[in-house]
Amino acid sequence: MNTDIESYNEKQASPEEQSICQMLAQAIDQLLPEAESKIWHSHPVWFLDGNPTVGYSKQKAGIRLMFWSGASFEEDRLLPGTGKFKDASIFFTHSDEIKMTDLKRWIKKSKSIQWDYKNVAKRKGKLERLK
Repeated sequence: MNTDIESYNEKQASPEEQSICQMLAQAIDQLLPEAESKIWHSHPVWFLDGNPTVGYSKQKAGIRLMFWSGASFEEDRLLPGTGKFKDASIFFTHSDEIKMTDLKRWIKKSKSIQWDYKNVAKRKGKLERLK
């Protein structure tokens, strides 16, 4: 696991938040071995070919797992973002809320359904579908 992500996980306020972050990081690393992981905009993010794909962050409502192209996954548990982008997320407050079958399915979809966030600035905010 990326050492910066390990540090992020360890800095969470409660043992439960640390556990959620650790579970997510380990699962994402295992299911996306080809991805580059790093801290991006202060949060752990995994990239496929330079395109942000999945990440998580601490929010008031809990640990937010976000898929940049998740609104296109057609998954009931993933709530679409409110902006013009194609993100969707789910919040966890307890590690037992993480369903590995769902996480595996979402990560599989994150490989095959992607919007081009890497070049969104070049396109002046316009997203194009990659896959």
